[in-house]
Amino acid sequence: MPGFFFSHDNMTELNGKEDCKLAKGKVHKKKQKSFGADLKSYLKCMVPHIESGIKTSSSRNVMLSAEEVIQWSQSLEKLLASQSGQGVFREFLKSEFSEENIEFWLACEDYKKTKSDHLHGKAERIYEEFVQSDAIKQINIDYQMREATAKKAQDPTHTSFDEAQKTVYILMERDSYPRFLKSKSYLNLLNQLQTDTSK
Repeated sequence: MPGFFFSHDNMTELNGKEDCKLAKGKVHKKKQKSFGADLKSYLKCMVPHIESGIKTSSSRNVMLSAEEVIQWSQSLEKLLASQSGQGVFREFLKSEFSEENIEFWLACEDYKKTKSDHLHGKAERIYEEFVQSDAIKQINIDYQMREATAKKAQDPTHTSFDEAQKTVYILMERDSYPRFLKSKSYLNLLNQLQTDTSK
């Protein structure tokens, strides 16, 4: 992963790169059983200190603590406010074949920060990728909202996708998020970090 310097030999560095490739979804068809292994690879990539205490180039540890992981269970908002939380939740959604939800949500967050003169291009991309009826990563919204969002995307403002984003957020909050908190991957990660802390 860019920005990380490995203090171990070159083999460790190569293995880290392979894990990162896996974690970034280069292997597309994943079976449910392999989710734990994929999550571990992702975490090795995102939070290397769990495995080996690797430091970033600025000599600052990227720490993922049990406290942070516990906070993820307080609300979906807290989970999505954490970069690591977003990554772990995304891996979970991939295992359920619904990662388009978090990808759309993140695209909308990025869209809101876009300069006005770039809104049109970004709105078009988001619409084509997630909203239109034959989109590759089509989100689960009803016909009326799809049509309303299409109209807003043609004359884009910073709020063009707000309603659709809110709907997808509620869908994740009510559906995927509770399952994520009960998943073996989340509970195992929390347990591992709590065990590491108590050593």
